[in-house]
Amino acid sequence: MRTYLYCETSGFTEKKEWQPNCWVNVEMPDRDDFDFLTKQLNVPESFLEDIADTEERPRTESEGDWLLTILRIPVPSNRGDVPYVTVPIGIITNNEIIVSVCYYKSELLPDFIAHTRRKGVVVRNKLDLIFRIIYSSAVWFLKYLKQINQEVTAAEKALERSIRNEDLLRLMKLQKTLVYFNTSIRGNEVMIGRLRTIFQDTNFYDHELVEDLLIELKQAQSTVNIYSDILTGTMDAFASIISNNVNAIMKRMTSISITLMLPTLIASFYGMNVDVHIESVPHAFLWIVLSSILLSGVAFYVFRRIKWF
Repeated sequence: MRTYLYCETSGFTEKKEWQPNCWVNVEMPDRDDFDFLTKQLNVPESFLEDIADTEERPRTESEGDWLLTILRIPVPSNRGDVPYVTVPIGIITNNEIIVSVCYYKSELLPDFIAHTRRKGVVVRNKLDLIFRIIYSSAVWFLKYLKQINQEVTAAEKALERSIRNEDLLRLMKLQKTLVYFNTSIRGNEVMIGRLRTIFQDTNFYDHELVEDLLIELKQAQSTVNIYSDILTGTMDAFASIISNNVNAIMKRMTSISITLMLPTLIASFYGMNVDVHIESVPHAFLWIVLSSILLSGVAFYVFRRIKWF
C-alpha cells in the first residue's frame, strides 16, 4: 500500500498521485507497488531487496544519484518468543524523489504523519524527513519501553506469589526485546553521523533538529540500559531465591528421611532371624516402639534446633 504525501504549512497532506518532491510512503508493498517504484520512479531493485532483509543493519548506500538510508524501527511482534521487535525501513532519495519502504505494518509512520498535521511541522527537505523519522523512532522506542516496564512489574508480582517457569520465560523474552532495542538505537545513532558527513556541505542540515534528535536517542539508550540492568538484577535475584528454595526443600527432605530411618533401623534389627534375648520380657514390643518414638523425637528436636524443619 502506498500513499503520496506533500508537505505544506499544516504538515503532510495526502495527494492522489505522485508529483516531484512528494514523499511516497510504501508499507507492506505488493507487486503493483514494486512495479510502480522500479518502472515509473526507476528506484534500483537492489535497494528494495536490501530493505526486505529483516536482519539488515542501519546503513547508507548510494547508486548513481540515488541514496538508500536504512533505519530500524520498533513494532509489536507477531511471534511468540518476544513481544516487540525492530524491523528495517528504507528511505530512498534522489534530487526529486523521496520514497520510504517498510515491509511491515507499523504505528510509527501514521503517527508521524498525524503529528506533522497536529503541530504544523514543515519538513523542508529529504534530510529533514530522515532525521524526523529517526526522532519519531526514538519516541516510539520510549513508548514501548514503558509498556515493557509495566510487563516486567506484572511478572515480578506474579513471581512473588509463586515462582513459575512461565513467568521466568516471560522475563527472558522481555530481556531479548531490550537487546533488539539496544542494538537498533545504537545503529540509528551511528546513522546520524554518517548522514551529517554526507550532507555537511549542503543547506539541508538543521543543527537544532540534530541536537534534539541526539538527546532523544540518548534518552532512549539510557532507558534501555536501565531497564536491562533492572531486569538482569531481577532475574538473578529470583534465580537465587529458587536456589535457596531448593536447598531448603532438600534439607527438609533429608531431615525427614533421617527421622524415619531410626525406627526403621531398630525394626530391622529386631526383625532378624536370631535371638534378641528380650522375647521373654513382658511388654517387649511396647518398649521397642517407645524407643523408636523417642529416638525419632530426639532427631526431630535436633533438626528443629538447626532449622532444617
